[in-house]
Amino acid sequence: MLSTVAAAICVDPNNELIISMVSLWEIQIKLQLGKLTLHSTLEGIVERQFMQNRARLVSIEFEHVLELAKLPALHRDPFDRMLIAQARVEQAVLLTKDAQLAQYPIQTIW
Repeated sequence: MLSTVAAAICVDPNNELIISMVSLWEIQIKLQLGKLTLHSTLEGIVERQFMQNRARLVSIEFEHVLELAKLPALHRDPFDRMLIAQARVEQAVLLTKDAQLAQYPIQTIW
């Protein structure tokens, strides 16, 4: 569940909502392992974000991979590290409640 602030940011038409393929990959893995349950299909949730909030899907690009080398070794989770690298390259704010990610040189909001 998103915080009130994060939810407001997502529906604000002045903001561009970016969904990382990394997040979708991690969600799919957690669904398959039984560690996550969704109220709808992953496909349905993402399609709604594209339609309702004009979300843009960001794939993993070579530039994102190269950015990983510039990150300090504060966190070992490969999914989180790629999200941080993508946020830096895309000059995006990362919506996260993970306080560890706020240690990186990116802007986070929750």
